[in-house]
Amino acid sequence: MKNKYLLAFILLTSLFFLWGFALNLNPILIPHLKKACQLTDFQSALIDSASYIAYFLVALPAGLFMKKYGYKYGITLGLLLFAVGTFLFYPAAELRNYAFFLVALFVIASGLTFLETAANPYITVLGDADSATQRLNFAQSFNGLAAFLAPLAGGLFILSGKTLTAQEEQAMSTDQLNEYLNHEASSVQTPFLLIGVVVLLVAILIWRTALPEIKEETDETSSSSDSIWGEKNLILGVIAQFFYVGAQVCVSSFFIRFSDKVAGIEERSAAFFLSGALLGFMIGRFVGTYLMRFVAPSRLLAIYSVINFALLIIAIMTNGMVSIYALIGVEFFMSIMFPTIFALSIRGLGEKTKIGSSLVIMAIVGGAIFPVIMGRISDVTNIQTSYIVPALCFTVVLYFALKNAKVKYIKLGSSH
Repeated sequence: MKNKYLLAFILLTSLFFLWGFALNLNPILIPHLKKACQLTDFQSALIDSASYIAYFLVALPAGLFMKKYGYKYGITLGLLLFAVGTFLFYPAAELRNYAFFLVALFVIASGLTFLETAANPYITVLGDADSATQRLNFAQSFNGLAAFLAPLAGGLFILSGKTLTAQEEQAMSTDQLNEYLNHEASSVQTPFLLIGVVVLLVAILIWRTALPEIKEETDETSSSSDSIWGEKNLILGVIAQFFYVGAQVCVSSFFIRFSDKVAGIEERSAAFFLSGALLGFMIGRFVGTYLMRFVAPSRLLAIYSVINFALLIIAIMTNGMVSIYALIGVEFFMSIMFPTIFALSIRGLGEKTKIGSSLVIMAIVGGAIFPVIMGRISDVTNIQTSYIVPALCFTVVLYFALKNAKVKYIKLGSSH
């Protein structure tokens, strides 16, 4: 990587950590708000919907905004929205209003959409094109670090470890029950205020730092006069990303509930298991980045898709800790999927990179849809059976990987 891009690369990488931390608090919020707001599995899954629907609604406007004003303005606006959303958690908890929580999550995710729409393609062009996939996987590794730390912090500072049974609720007076529920809701206030302050500080730092504005070069096979919808591999990548993000969110979001029902692990302990699983996710990013020196990204993506399908079938068909370890394995093998699908999808788009990346980011809406389907299946059958949803999603990722396997790659051995 050219030295002139080093500071920009470091700052952009910090953004991967921030949005990774925010999104990976959702698996904590789902069981927590399920208690505090007395929700069903289907209703609690709307936490993911509120977050990921923002990617669908905001990604294209974010891309157009940055096409006109540049990456720096887009990143700054994204950070400001992110901060506002975290501050909204305070009144939402005071009112113990689930709809208010969903609005706050939507605002946070709107900010994250700007960050992802900017940071993902920005990282790919901050250096040699041949090492773009490897570079993006490296930056996403810090997203993986945040994914490990978020449930750990959430388990310590948000979850109480106390879940009332139906009999215990009935034995309480109305005032006692409200006191318990209000206490549960209020535990999110301080953590989210602190996150908001950190995000504002990063916004100030980004604004005061001179970032290079990257001008994507026009590719010979892709001109701005061509329709973006004519990019077949991009469209296939959008579909693959839609199913992948749906699978990723399903696996993580219901992990704590799955651990309780299948292995009898209480919520705080399950949060630590989830943190360990996401540590594996982070390690997987670094391992995958290294393996891409020797294995084409599309081929590695195909191999990991098959492994994840098999692991999910094991999680569905077995009980106890075997199922838990199978899900932990899925986290490791999901690690490279988002950045690899992203980089393969926008490869060679030239001047259409910003709009193309917006479409791939819009596909994150899969995280809003599949958990709701999974939650409904869980309510009707059980949480274990519902994991068939992410298993089927990985078959679509496999198809995309195989379609890209014929693309000729130079070994990704360049330094970051």
